Amino acid sequence: MQIVQFKAPAACIFKMNPFSSSQRFFLYRGATDMRRSFAGLGAIVTNELQKPLTSGDVFIFINKPRNSIKLLVWDRNGFVIYYKRLEEGTFEIPGGDEK
Repeated sequence: MQIVQFKAPAACIFKMNPFSSSQRFFLYRGATDMRRSFAGLGAIVTNELQKPLTSGDVFIFINKPRNSIKLLVWDRNGFVIYYKRLEEGTFEIPGGDEK
């Protein structure tokens, strides 16, 4: 599975930006079942992306119709999931350095 690493855009997905410019963002390119929660998304990170879960990096997951997105991040003492579902339109998947 290919992933894309990119820096956070100037205008973040969320109006209240809980992320820092020092964090790395990894987009999982496979379609993700949005019923997955902490354990399921964490399994993708460790097994398929082969990244450490508690690094503070942000892992981004998008469903097949591209109308839902989840971000998984370790926040000092636990995991946080940010979830957004669009009522209209789709998320665009950025190009970038594939690693």
